[in-house]
Amino acid sequence: MQPIVSISNLSKTYANGYHALKGVSLDIAPGEILALLGPNGAGKTTLISIICGIVNASSGTVRVADHDIIKDYRITRAMIGLVPQELTLGAFDTVWNTLSFSRGLFGKKPDPTYLEQLLKELSLWEKRDSHLRTLSGGMKRRVLIGKALSHEPSILFLDEPTAGVDVELRKDMWALVSRLRQSGVTIILTTHYIEEAEAIADRVGVINNGELLLVDDKRALMHKLGTRQLIMELEDPIDSIPPALQAWMLELSADGRQLIYTYDPLNIHSGIPGLFSAISEAGLLVKDVDTSKSSLEDIFIDLVTTKS
Repeated sequence: MQPIVSISNLSKTYANGYHALKGVSLDIAPGEILALLGPNGAGKTTLISIICGIVNASSGTVRVADHDIIKDYRITRAMIGLVPQELTLGAFDTVWNTLSFSRGLFGKKPDPTYLEQLLKELSLWEKRDSHLRTLSGGMKRRVLIGKALSHEPSILFLDEPTAGVDVELRKDMWALVSRLRQSGVTIILTTHYIEEAEAIADRVGVINNGELLLVDDKRALMHKLGTRQLIMELEDPIDSIPPALQAWMLELSADGRQLIYTYDPLNIHSGIPGLFSAISEAGLLVKDVDTSKSSLEDIFIDLVTTKS
């Protein structure tokens, strides 16, 4: 399948010498949801801004539906909707006129039925005749989403879309994302809410210091890089791990009641049966056993810390 967005060796260096992006290459498939994770200043917004035609790259290329974003900017820009981090709205226009004007900018014919549906999905229908200056921050965020979708783009960029917004908007936002995905829209989002990426993304990319550290299927990533822990609750507490168990690299809980064994789930020779035998031979009785596995947040923190 041909990617709908293809990024090749993309770099950006600002006039002050700051390297915001360093040779980023990435293909995004039609209809997928890709979550880009990274700390502040990692390069997420710069990458999105280049694809959307707001910032010029220093080197490299970007193609959208096989159109170069520089040579064919009218075509590519019309395919893209962007919800920026900042609340960049005028003050004296109405909600309805704002969306209608944005739709017209992309050469789309008026479609009141579509805009009505969109405003209702964003819980803005009752505010359609309100001036933007009278809206709350959360309502303005909804208007930004409406603007990005007003021309029915096939690719939607969401740059920290739920940062600082209320629970209701977040719920509405992800319901809308789900509907858009069903209609075939490709969605790329940056977020600090890793649980959101874990809940809705197909693939996850991790950016740090302008470099794309990895991009992988969410479940495959958690399977390959995640670790699991076997937590064994002892019948009686111990002060230290017996010498006979030192080779297993176990951890002892602060209260001495739990032995914790960290292992690779891909290693079929994890040695768990042998561990239980060794624990028994050491004279310890196991009362209960539990397991835990790495979350996407654990993997993200480990990657960023390791590659910093």
